[in-house]
Amino acid sequence: MQNPENVQNAASVITSALSELSGHAPRPRVGVVCGTGLGGLADALTDACPLPYSQVPGFPQSTVASHEGRFLFGRIGTVDVVLQQGRCHLYEGYAPEDVCMGVRVMAALGVEVLVITNAAGALNPRWDAGDLMLITDHINFTGRSPLTGPNHDAWGPRFPDMSAPYDAALGRIAMNEAARLGVRLERGVYVGVPGPQMETPAETRMYRQLGADAVGMSTVLEVIAARHMGLRVLGISCLTNKNLPDCMQEAPLEEVIRVAGEAGDKLARLVAAVVERM
Repeated sequence: MQNPENVQNAASVITSALSELSGHAPRPRVGVVCGTGLGGLADALTDACPLPYSQVPGFPQSTVASHEGRFLFGRIGTVDVVLQQGRCHLYEGYAPEDVCMGVRVMAALGVEVLVITNAAGALNPRWDAGDLMLITDHINFTGRSPLTGPNHDAWGPRFPDMSAPYDAALGRIAMNEAARLGVRLERGVYVGVPGPQMETPAETRMYRQLGADAVGMSTVLEVIAARHMGLRVLGISCLTNKNLPDCMQEAPLEEVIRVAGEAGDKLARLVAAVVERM
């Protein structure tokens, strides 16, 4: 499930389109994936130039509310950045190579560092909706991998190491910047599930017993693809609801988006501060 021809074609189209719009080819160093309700990260960019996915042949279109469906090229401080404002998910019917195409395209454009964000349910009972969590590790519970099939050796090895999927140095920068900004930033393990149904109480207990602190329907496949291509990864979850198996509450998408939107300002400030330190 590696699609180098499609990725290279998309990168070429984006380079040509951005050259016409801005007068120069994009050279982003940092890529940011915006999770559900977290598209407000775009406000942190200066000189932003949008490019809708619909203008990139073969690029998968997001169907989820609050996912804009576009790239934004700009700067945070002096750092050239590309935002993927809207992602695809397995539960939309997409294959792993579609889910990871944005990350792979950003790598093809020259991105070296990936900042990946998501909206997630808190499994750790000590945390609350609206908190942020630095992802220190993950559990791939989707049953899928973006590396299935023939390996594209130019991207990475057949059996990429995953002993440290999230960059420890970037994590330390995030923790330091969160302390400086007065933003509460927890640390924990994210479990990725296929969705789209929410978790049952029994599933919530199981994920917690496996060592997970937060659960969501994205991220893990993108991180696998990013690490395969040699990108350094920083992951941050916005905890939009609290999963307590003995008193489960409904978490409709509208509520997830609302909480993510409220927490989006501190997430944007944190991401901007971290990027400026890179």
